[in-house]
Formats: sequence, structure tokens, C-alpha cells
Amino acid sequence: MPSAHDGADAAEASARRPAGALEAEVMAALWAGDGPMTAAEVHQQLGDGLAYKTVLTVLGRLHAKGLVGREPVGRAHAYTPSRRAAEQAAHEMNTALRRTGRRADVLQRFVDTLDADEQAALRALLDSAD
Repeated sequence: MPSAHDGADAAEASARRPAGALEAEVMAALWAGDGPMTAAEVHQQLGDGLAYKTVLTVLGRLHAKGLVGREPVGRAHAYTPSRRAAEQAAHEMNTALRRTGRRADVLQRFVDTLDADEQAALRALLDSAD
């Protein structure tokens, strides 16, 4: 028979972010910043009830992955994205393409998800690359 604790676990699990979502939120906060940001500044920027220690842990993981650089600022660190947002997105797209043997199929599926304006922009970029 389910206990009250089981219901609490289910509620907590449903409130969790999808894998990678918190890292993406932290990166978005850093990209939106005017320069290097401390964990406290990122924590304030996110402002959704996250624990400060959680933000610090995520920043540490992003640094270990090479996605952010950090420099000492007093007793803390200030973090800066290693790549701009567009560069990171392009890197992730290239990584995904390298993982498959059917690149043309993946590219076709991607193009199929674009709206008409995005397709026109992509076409213009490809035409200018020739």
C-alpha cells in the first residue's frame, strides 16, 4: 500500500527539471550578463527558489566540462561562458551530426522543423557560403 511519503516523492520528482535544463538556465543567465558573474549574481538572476549551493554546484560542473571559465574575485569566483550562445549551439549541432551515420537524414528532419522564415534564412546563408 502506498504511503504518504510515496506521494511526496512523486510530487518532488514531477517538480524536477529535465536533464540539462538547470545547466541551460545557468548558461542563459551568464550569456545575459554584462561580464563575469559570481555564483551569488547567477543565483540572484535565476531567482526561482534554487538553493545557492545548487547554483554553485552547477557552475562547478560547467567549469569541469569546459563550458565556463572562472577567475578568483575575493573569496569567490566569477564565471564567464567559454563560448557565445550561438557558438555553443553550433557546437552542439555539429556534435549531434557527428554521432550519426545518416547526416543527410538528420539535416532533413532539422529543416522540416524550421518555419518559412528560418528556412529562408538558412537558404540565404547556404547561398552566400558558395
